[in-house]
Amino acid sequence: MSPGRGRGGLAAGEGSLDDLLRHRCPLTPSLSPRKRTTSQSKTEPPLLRTNKRTIYTAGRPPWYNVTGTTFKEAFVIGLCGGSASGKTTVANKIIEALDVPWVVLLSMDSFYKVLSKDEQEQAARNEYNFDHPYAFDFELLVNILRKLKKGKSIKVPVYDFTTHSRRKEWKTVYGANVVIFEGILAFANKELLKLLDMKVFVDTDSDIRLVRRLKRDITERGRDIGGVIKQYNKFVKPAFEQYIEPTVQVADIVVPRGGENFVALDLIVQHVHSQLEKREITVRSALASAHQGQPLPRTLSVLESTPQVRGMHTIIRLMRLLIEHALSFLPLKVSGHRGSTDVCLFQITGVSILRAGETMEQALMAVCKDIRLGKILIQTNHQTGEPELHYLRLPKDISEDYVILMDSTVSTGAAALMAVRVLLDHDVQEDKIFLLSLLMAEMGVHSVAYAFPKVRIITTAVDKKVNDKFHIIPGIGNFGDRYFGTDAPSDCYESDEGMDF
Repeated sequence: MSPGRGRGGLAAGEGSLDDLLRHRCPLTPSLSPRKRTTSQSKTEPPLLRTNKRTIYTAGRPPWYNVTGTTFKEAFVIGLCGGSASGKTTVANKIIEALDVPWVVLLSMDSFYKVLSKDEQEQAARNEYNFDHPYAFDFELLVNILRKLKKGKSIKVPVYDFTTHSRRKEWKTVYGANVVIFEGILAFANKELLKLLDMKVFVDTDSDIRLVRRLKRDITERGRDIGGVIKQYNKFVKPAFEQYIEPTVQVADIVVPRGGENFVALDLIVQHVHSQLEKREITVRSALASAHQGQPLPRTLSVLESTPQVRGMHTIIRLMRLLIEHALSFLPLKVSGHRGSTDVCLFQITGVSILRAGETMEQALMAVCKDIRLGKILIQTNHQTGEPELHYLRLPKDISEDYVILMDSTVSTGAAALMAVRVLLDHDVQEDKIFLLSLLMAEMGVHSVAYAFPKVRIITTAVDKKVNDKFHIIPGIGNFGDRYFGTDAPSDCYESDEGMDF
């Protein structure tokens, strides 16, 4: 299993959004109203099966507090053991038994060093020791695992065992509740050990490991039987005895017989569940009670309330006025008539919070013709009431861009907080994020400004109150359903439907 292919682990830019939204919230307007589903099903498991893959639809709950800072780090399980001991099998069975979304499997095999020409020639002759600590790029490994544990978006190298080199394309991984890290020297580095919350040693008989290695290297890596045996006797076996076997002393759990030891696997799963429960946090209720009576922040900009603006609040063209007003805050003197594409000399990316945020995309593209677009799907968990991240697709190299983050309404600010946190995790600078909304509640404005004081907040109007269901009063109704022609059940609430949380 490659990095990022764990249960629900999200590789940015991947996944079948069409399949996911087909069951959740249609993106095209309809001539007649239709019912849409809630974000959680009480009877069906949280997954969709397509011809190509299984998509886990359970969302990622908040991993940050009301200040917007990362509060809940990923739980990292380290799996160590000899070559072909069954570490990946154990990892997969743990993932299946955990039954929680957003699990990432990270393999130490991805972090072999780039070989010089001489070393590649040695590897071709089976004379290079891939089981020695010097064969691994521990500095890169520790840096990537540390960022992944903190909730950051990371890029993992992909190692080609046939050519003994790294491929040009690296794997992007983001959003992990649990990280399972496996490798023969997973316990061999002190800095690496500090990042592991649980250390598991997979103990398998040496004869079984040799048979598995022969089968794997011949069928999957194009080696010949003589070369495999030569490498095993010269490097693999001595390295196990010198570097791998002694690290069993630091293990929290030793698993004999690998993936067939169901008792040990059950103990591991129970412990992980107990640790995850301790890390649960609530954000929405805290936002609802915070910042009451505070003056509106300086980072808020409200479009001037002219008779024209008041008359256009029910007309879609208001979105373009809002976009143009937002772009005026870029550090650029705009020349020419209103709506000129001169305002887009900076690299700008538009990111919509699905669904209702998409309604503003056409206005943004009308002002900036070649703008890049991204999407974030955030929905409320029907049982906990917390926002959950279900999907994201962001353009590459977004970290240097100004980002226009769009949603139709902001009530408590819970969805906006999560979306901004996602952008920061992808290294977008806070002062380059512009949050745009047609209507905001004072509560939501304060929530965003308190957590992210450098984010520019831009809207056409600010209402003072929200009701007990966190709907803005008087508000503008369910904007997403109006625009897309859907009919929302009274007990359905989502992050982006004009009845925002």
